[in-house]
Amino acid sequence: MSNVVIDTNVLITANGDCKQAAPKCVESCEKSLLRIYNEGIVVWIDDRYLILNEYKKHLNFSGQPGIGNFFFKRLHDFQGDENVVKQVSITPIGNSECPESFSEFPDNPELEGFDHSDRKFVAVAIASRVYPDIYNATDSDWYNFQEALERDGLKIIQLCPHLFETC
Repeated sequence: MSNVVIDTNVLITANGDCKQAAPKCVESCEKSLLRIYNEGIVVWIDDRYLILNEYKKHLNFSGQPGIGNFFFKRLHDFQGDENVVKQVSITPIGNSECPESFSEFPDNPELEGFDHSDRKFVAVAIASRVYPDIYNATDSDWYNFQEALERDGLKIIQLCPHLFETC
């Protein structure tokens, strides 16, 4: 069974709600989410609901319109089914009401500039102990810090790599 952690930008892009995403990028996100759904791949989230709460700020509980909303509704509705969604504990450092740092995040000076709002995804991947792939579509931090994250055992799947490649 495969495992994944999905940055919010993938779901938003699959809905066609990301201005910087070309149709090819939207299609890549749609296909990836449908593959995860159809193949029964487990999605990891945190038990503090930081990831689901971020999703719900940008997505629709009705599951419409778009694949991103459909996928979000499925995660929300099946969060108690470990064949669909697994929760893992992550430990905030500092303000536990609005945490941006976690003890599970690598103590790696190369990652000092990594976006604090995305650290929960890394913390979940590491705390899971299965190191699921982390899916990204449009966030340059995942691209810019990919090598450092991979040295810490993570695998970042770039669904829209053409957004970050230069000539």
